[in-house]
Amino acid sequence: MFETLSERLTQAARNLSGKGRLTDTNIKDTIRQVRLALLEADVALPVVKAFIERIRERAVGEEVGKSLTPGQALIKIIHSELVEILGSDTVPLDLRAQPPVVIFLAGLQGAGKTTTAAKLARRLIEKDKKRVMLVSVDIHRPAAILQLETLAGEVGATHCPSSADETPENIVERALDDSRRQHMDVLIVDTAGRLHIDEEMMAEASRVHAMAQPHETLFVVDSMAGQDAVKSASAFNEALPLTGVILTKADGDAKGGAALSVREVTGKPIRFIGVGEKTDALEVFHPDRMASRILGMGDVLSLVEEIEGKVSKEKADKLAKKLKGGKSFDLSDLKDQLEQMMNMGGMAAMLEKLPIPGNLNPAALKDSANEQQFRRQIAIINSMTPAERRFPKTINGSRKKRIAGGAGLQIQDVNRLLKQHQQMEKMMKKMSRGGMKKMMRGLPGGMMPPGMR
Repeated sequence: MFETLSERLTQAARNLSGKGRLTDTNIKDTIRQVRLALLEADVALPVVKAFIERIRERAVGEEVGKSLTPGQALIKIIHSELVEILGSDTVPLDLRAQPPVVIFLAGLQGAGKTTTAAKLARRLIEKDKKRVMLVSVDIHRPAAILQLETLAGEVGATHCPSSADETPENIVERALDDSRRQHMDVLIVDTAGRLHIDEEMMAEASRVHAMAQPHETLFVVDSMAGQDAVKSASAFNEALPLTGVILTKADGDAKGGAALSVREVTGKPIRFIGVGEKTDALEVFHPDRMASRILGMGDVLSLVEEIEGKVSKEKADKLAKKLKGGKSFDLSDLKDQLEQMMNMGGMAAMLEKLPIPGNLNPAALKDSANEQQFRRQIAIINSMTPAERRFPKTINGSRKKRIAGGAGLQIQDVNRLLKQHQQMEKMMKKMSRGGMKKMMRGLPGGMMPPGMR
């Protein structure tokens, strides 16, 4: 997400970095680059105008002029204004109410409401230990009801059945009754949408909302909708008392204009962003961290949280004990590492959260670390015998030929994997001897993100 915007703003930041003095020309040129970057990212024009005006006011004032590092001061202004436009503070869901707490999801058809309902349920079940019920009032699309029932089973939530011959109000009334009797903590209501805004949909949404009396009313919007996202956000904000926004399909959106526009237009905080199709691909939205990511400063805090949540502590401890005991890092260990990396969205997803130095090309790094490559490497290891995985040095020419054939790949692919394993084995040995601090000091960059200084 934000690839286009990030690329342009990062370049503008690099042009300013290290400058001991800023001229009016420098400032005007940077502001012009920022304006173009925002417009290219499909940010709504009124939002761009307000954003640029705020930067200009602060840039020509004493804040930059009296700074010992004016270039960095201007970057800091751009960062703080990005944080402001994205919502300043992280706003968690408010679940402090008499159960069942009702969460109402509204939005256009195709925005991803049904999948988001399941993702939200999974998050509440796994992280907050809540008992969650899901119900669909989309009587116009029976397939949506079946989809929600399937997803509910997948994430471990209770599903309240509904059918096309009922009214949405009756479905909600029954779901409220069922969730109380079954002592549910949260009831998530998935509403009907249309391909475009119309009076009938808005009237139905208002009636169901009045019946449900939700504690949270969240507007679900496709982040790739661009200017249309702003129009629909405005319409739903007028019709319903929204408490927040969920941006979906953020992983497929290189521009990110919707995120910057919707928050400014509605005045409501972005609560979550959907970053993939899987039911665990829902991230809490942190404005400060997202602003750092846009400016190429990385988001190490989110990466650490993701590692803690998705990496097997048991496997990590087992590997650490193995290395401390003097045993080598074998190909089975490499396979475990690759699988856990894929579980986190692959290396490309991790690189998005790391500060990339100016002499490296982020796009090239992501291309060289795609998911397809991980799958090939795992296929090669799967083609080996247990003895070959344990003792890679025994893999000679004839064995390489057999392994490559079993994986449907070339001998060169097997050679690349073995070379990569050797490099990782050396790195693991250094880490086991307490060389982690030296390795971290040797990393390129030095541009630490906020919160990690």
